Amino acid sequence: MIVRTTDARTIALTVNGRAVSATVEPRTHLADFLREDLNLTGAHLGCEHGVCGACTLLVDGEPARSCLTFAATCDDAEITTIEGLDDDEVTAELRAAFNREHALQCGFCTPGMLVAARDLALRLPDADERRIRVGLAGNLCRCTGYAGIVKAIQSVIAERRARGVAPGGAGGRGLGPVGARPSRARPTERARTPAGPERAAAAAAPAAFIQDFTPAHSFEQRFAVAFPPDEVFALFGKVEEVAACLPGAFVDAVPSPERVEGGIRVKVGPISAAFRGAAAITRDEASREGRILGAGADGRSAAQGEVRYRVAQGAEPGTSEVALAVGYTLKGPLAQFGRPGLVRDIAGRLTADFARNLEAKLAGRGDAGPTPAAAPSGLNPFRLVAGLLFGRLASWLTRVRGSRGASD
Repeated sequence: MIVRTTDARTIALTVNGRAVSATVEPRTHLADFLREDLNLTGAHLGCEHGVCGACTLLVDGEPARSCLTFAATCDDAEITTIEGLDDDEVTAELRAAFNREHALQCGFCTPGMLVAARDLALRLPDADERRIRVGLAGNLCRCTGYAGIVKAIQSVIAERRARGVAPGGAGGRGLGPVGARPSRARPTERARTPAGPERAAAAAAPAAFIQDFTPAHSFEQRFAVAFPPDEVFALFGKVEEVAACLPGAFVDAVPSPERVEGGIRVKVGPISAAFRGAAAITRDEASREGRILGAGADGRSAAQGEVRYRVAQGAEPGTSEVALAVGYTLKGPLAQFGRPGLVRDIAGRLTADFARNLEAKLAGRGDAGPTPAAAPSGLNPFRLVAGLLFGRLASWLTRVRGSRGASD
């Protein structure tokens, strides 16, 4: 069933240096808007799942998949398509190198490949083949076998470095996946944004000061602890001890009972991040409820979220049930692994470890989790995906049984 909406939104953005104002539906993808409304067909549509990279363009100077980006989220952004790179020096060098090294055949992947190659030419310190191939992993080509593409990019990087052009991009601004740096602010917001060290501190400020924070995703977790609720809730008030129970978590400082500075290390397959930031903590002794609201970043990925917890009487006397409500928003490279189902699976495994370590801490045992300096154990992506598949299969079987029971 197709659900149509009339909740259109007017956006103002800059496309290839030209101011554009348009009304778009919330579901309209940036690629469709550019191709159908602005007749900019350089961004090609292939898989439409963010896998092939044919639709890659620049959003605020950073490569992005336009088939997965909603046009409505690009309000006040600067969009650059392959058409907007006609006079770009690096792209001109890459075009010549692609011709010289026979790095294109049918040409369908070439616009997105050039955008990705430009990012590599600006960012990589040297013409390292392995790093180039890793950087091109999100751009697929069915014709060339990639050898010519890699050689072309290598030659451009080598020539630029030989001329003394340092990596980092124009004006010293590093390029990378969308979310690697804050998006452009509106003029009124820019006037209020501090500069220098104050700006860095503001970026790591706790999300508690952002009263209208709305998480992109949320989920709930519950676990039981074989200790009375008062003891469990009292331990939740000892931030450093609780952090030691959560794999990968660490605390740098506790300026006050209402504020903590630290972070968490996350590793999923080839992607790893150490989010550092701050959080605001509130607790209600009477209801045994608490809230942690914070934000952090690792320089490329950023996260913001909240955790609400409630400690209640368990099923058996002297036991507790802990209910967690988690809401979060991810940006940057780690966001591609941040699909809600995958995050819930990861959270389930972390929660199980946390509950076990929490009980060990309450019991006074010495196996109450990693030290703050310890790195988290890597999460097996294949096991996570298998768990998701089995979970969906079980859900499907449940629905089938339910529909059969209703028909009987």
